[in-house]
Amino acid sequence: MRYPVLLTVLLPLVLASCVTAKPAPDAFANAEKAIDAAVRAGADEHSPVELRFAREKLAEAQKGMELKQYDKSIYLIEQSEINSELAIEKSRAALTRNKVAELTRENEILMEDFRATFGEDAE
Repeated sequence: MRYPVLLTVLLPLVLASCVTAKPAPDAFANAEKAIDAAVRAGADEHSPVELRFAREKLAEAQKGMELKQYDKSIYLIEQSEINSELAIEKSRAALTRNKVAELTRENEILMEDFRATFGEDAE
């Protein structure tokens, strides 16, 4: 007689643990904001692959929501945000490399002017 009571208590708990929660209401908006931030950081030029991956993952997540594949959607939203962050950081790194290259060129020009003015031995 104990088993039916135990079964009626445990069965709802087991079934409830199998239910997948939907993504947070603002999850898609946050992922879209991350993509927008990547675009503003210059990802179209400096990290287009990561930006494309972010957009693709978000589109897949939206399809997953339509199919009620919430776990998959949550995972893909997270992947989209990660790809957006990677695109931002790669863009920042590229911009920094460009700035270093520009400053290096300016320094070389200054050194050439210095040598022309004071001679090679003036360094």
